[in-house]
Amino acid sequence: MMGAARQGSTRVSQIGEYLMTPYPRFILPAVLCVSSVAFAQSQSSPNVVTVDWNKTVTVSKSTTTLQVVVNPMLRSGAPMHDGAFQALKQLGADYVRYVPWLPYPRLAVAELEPPTQEKTSWDFSLIDPMTKDFLAATEGHSTVMNFSTIPTWLFKTDKPVSYPSDPNQVYWNYTQGTELKDPSGAELGDYYARLVSWYTQGGFTDENGKQHSSGYHYSFPIWEVLNEVDFEHKMTPEQYTARYDAIVSAIHKVSPDTKFMGLALADPGGDPRYFEYFLNPANHKQGIPLDYVSYHFYAHPSPDQDINNWQFTFFVQADQFMTTVRYIDAIRQRLSPQTKTDTDELGVILTSDEVEIRDGKAHPDTIPNLYWNAAGAVYAYLFCGLAKQGIDVIGESQLVGYPSQFPSVTMIDWKNSKPNARFWVLSLLKDNFHAGDQLVETTLSSNSDIAAQGFITPAGKKLLLVNKRKRVIDVTLPDGAQGANLSTVDEGSGEGPARASKQQGTHLDLAPFAVVAVSFP
Repeated sequence: MMGAARQGSTRVSQIGEYLMTPYPRFILPAVLCVSSVAFAQSQSSPNVVTVDWNKTVTVSKSTTTLQVVVNPMLRSGAPMHDGAFQALKQLGADYVRYVPWLPYPRLAVAELEPPTQEKTSWDFSLIDPMTKDFLAATEGHSTVMNFSTIPTWLFKTDKPVSYPSDPNQVYWNYTQGTELKDPSGAELGDYYARLVSWYTQGGFTDENGKQHSSGYHYSFPIWEVLNEVDFEHKMTPEQYTARYDAIVSAIHKVSPDTKFMGLALADPGGDPRYFEYFLNPANHKQGIPLDYVSYHFYAHPSPDQDINNWQFTFFVQADQFMTTVRYIDAIRQRLSPQTKTDTDELGVILTSDEVEIRDGKAHPDTIPNLYWNAAGAVYAYLFCGLAKQGIDVIGESQLVGYPSQFPSVTMIDWKNSKPNARFWVLSLLKDNFHAGDQLVETTLSSNSDIAAQGFITPAGKKLLLVNKRKRVIDVTLPDGAQGANLSTVDEGSGEGPARASKQQGTHLDLAPFAVVAVSFP
């Protein structure tokens, strides 16, 4: 999760190298949201939004969602457990991504030691409780399961890789090795087939022929194969594709209805060969499905910036990422047009998170309250641009973070376990905009300080507005807005849901980093 700062397989010295890498490397930034097609004008120019409700630009394929990354705060009895899972259940999102991940090997890996003729180390006792809580909170909705951390004993390493005995102790150096001991990938596939069988088939038979029974018969609609493989175990496109095929083949035998998602790249602009190779069916074994491709983006300011700079940096980097998306999607359409796209980690990582990982401890909380609105506005802005590009799933990262574990990426406040503005922006988008909505031609009279997009939905005409700046901006709304219902997430809504109000007149003052859904009468 979260770029190289999240890579348990990388050394701390590599963290900054990736996080400081600008997005993307394909070409110079081009702006995709309607707000950014206008040339910058003077600060005093009116921001007049014009919507042509009769001119459809595209029909949305997009679903908004989030990811849930396993960490100790999601364990039963932890301070954030109840609030986090309650918020997840309340949201009711589809395509929620669940990732038991490498910093906590005992919470993510079901077989930590290699099997011997005498015994195996299969143990789900620490993994099951959180997984069951997640599946209960998302019951009735689709999920994307990704047990991304491979047991390191499957890799060639100079010596056995150790891990903490305390399941709550963070450990960033678990994912060592680049070459599998079994180059065929059969051992790797068998591990994942047994893991999936534990949850979907009531149990499995281990390497020594012993039966392990769980009694679980869950359905896994989508399985994402590994995570950020450009960093974790430093897989080449060829290595990853072979491992994807081995894992998919094995899981398909025990869960034939599961669809599969691939790549989950940390740095999608870094090497287009990943997409050129992986999305080419000729590079896969016969019958291997390419249902989804996934990749990630985090805005990341430099250490000397504060919120006065973030208001520009976040959105410039978001524009650059959306340019990368355009080129990736051209590759997808050429090689595997039936494959869908999930941008399943979108967010912001502050450099203070990187420092915490480097030092191995939590630092004092220096994140200003308005940051949460700024980060929420970034997600809303990305939704606007990615929906116009036809991206299928647009996932915000992540449900729970806290000091020492990416506090700037959390959607739940670690101090009181309440959802913050990032969560409520997702909730606003999820409640108002859906696949099948018509995106209509929307223009602005002035500069790119706001974003605006009109939608025709089953519930009627709607307008999404995003203030990208740390100041109040006066917006002139389209005709017919008098008496419209407004749903607003801004600093005033705090850690509560979107504030409901009625529009009076034609002018609307957008608070700093406000996200507003305007529902026309």
